[in-house]
Amino acid sequence: MTLTEPSGDPLRPRERHDQIHREIRSRICLLDYPPGLKLSEVELAEEFGISRTPLRRVLARLEDEGLVISVHGVGTMVTDMDMAELAQVYRLRKELVLLQTSLDTVPPTPALLTRIGALLARAEALKSAPSAREFSMLDRDMFLTLLELTANAPLRTMSERLYFRTARIWLQQVTASRIDLIQEIEIYAREVQDILEALTLGDLDAVGHLRRGHISLSFERMQK
Repeated sequence: MTLTEPSGDPLRPRERHDQIHREIRSRICLLDYPPGLKLSEVELAEEFGISRTPLRRVLARLEDEGLVISVHGVGTMVTDMDMAELAQVYRLRKELVLLQTSLDTVPPTPALLTRIGALLARAEALKSAPSAREFSMLDRDMFLTLLELTANAPLRTMSERLYFRTARIWLQQVTASRIDLIQEIEIYAREVQDILEALTLGDLDAVGHLRRGHISLSFERMQK
């Protein structure tokens, strides 16, 4: 995989580090790298065209985020979460999502509203062509877009870490047929529509409570 700027120029070291981190994180969250998988440093370094030293810095960052664990004598393994840990993270996420629309808020711009509209179109399209993977990517993009409503850097960092810590668990549940995917898509499309309407009115408080309700009900359905 060649890492370049949109212009085609090579990425600077920090940008390259961030891009590799996002790519591996995405693979973990989409279950391309499922829990328990041993990651090959040699193969990853070769794929991304870097030495093992910068790759290990990326893996150390992922370990700090709870997505992988380094086991002495074994290597780097993708982690899993039990239901007790998941419940604690979801309870915290429910509170943080309210802060995302009340602390150091950023007014929604026309560009952001346009992007939410595009996300709504993706949600509607999923109704006729359900895909757990596409739904997971949609939810990720929705999360990252709405995170732009706060300028509080520590809050953004913590919220992002917790989101990606739990995102793959939902996909595992759908893959195991423990969650009704079609029902999830229909519920989600209505939520995105409601969020878009609230953002258009500038009602960030409503957006926060809509998201909090989504997180709460999603976890309830995962427990059934």
